[in-house]
Amino acid sequence: MSHLSVQNVTKRYGDTVAVDDVSFEAEPGRILGLLGPNGAGKTSTIRMITYIMVPDAGTVQYDGHTVGPWSQQRMGYLPEERGLYDRLRVKEQLVYLGTLKGLTRAEASKRAAHWLDRFDATDWADMKTEELSKGMTQKIQFIATLLHDPSLLIFDEPFSGLDPINADLLREIILELRRDDRTILFASHRMEQVEQLCDDICLMAQGDVVLQGPLHEVQEQFGQNTLVLEFDGDDTFIDELEADEKVRVISRSAHRAELGLAADTDARRVLDLALARTDDLFRYEQVVPPLNEIFVEVVGEAEARQMRGATA
Repeated sequence: MSHLSVQNVTKRYGDTVAVDDVSFEAEPGRILGLLGPNGAGKTSTIRMITYIMVPDAGTVQYDGHTVGPWSQQRMGYLPEERGLYDRLRVKEQLVYLGTLKGLTRAEASKRAAHWLDRFDATDWADMKTEELSKGMTQKIQFIATLLHDPSLLIFDEPFSGLDPINADLLREIILELRRDDRTILFASHRMEQVEQLCDDICLMAQGDVVLQGPLHEVQEQFGQNTLVLEFDGDDTFIDELEADEKVRVISRSAHRAELGLAADTDARRVLDLALARTDDLFRYEQVVPPLNEIFVEVVGEAEARQMRGATA
């Protein structure tokens, strides 16, 4: 399997620079998370990788060669915007899409049957796409992405519309493909999904790459400045710490909180308050920050709010 290389790529639309001198690489057997809010340049970057459009400057290479019609045959692309034919029946549609990627009808039919069975969707084979739910349609488009056995896979918001059980199945298959040494690019607004799946990240904002590298190395750069607490009882000590600007509340529920420590806050002070005020403290752990907190630190709260809004 071969790697993907994006080098100094720029794309303009009139006076607007959508992608500004962007470079990154995706390696076989690893999942690269391409993340950022709407308008960050992710979609334009993906369209240049898939040769839907060409860069104004820079190069996109796969297997050491500039991408083109040849590389489209080796790629599987699941776009955020769905593109199935409403009036075609599921299996005939999969067979047709497989032949467009170079499969014989017989081979495409065999592979479609395999994947429909894997997704417990054999009964859908004779249904028209317009009869399917959003989640069912998403699974069919995912199958279409895999059917021709591509070496490079690009998934743009692949879990959209799926219930938790089917999302787990999709996640399982993506990890299987990773173990098979595919090169996988995973684009998402959802940072928790990136943390669960990805080996490497490339964080974009306003057309630029603002942070990239192996996920754990990126998180370690920002130190272990996040506290995870699980407890029973009074949690008003968190309100007091936040009011005094000693912590930033990352997430909070009745019995759990993630807190970002301010630079001048001693983690022991939080522990002492938690022990004194709660009935039981089950967990107190100082960890690397979640990606969302890193994003806030790198590009600011306004961009983070935009990303959170995109996931709503």
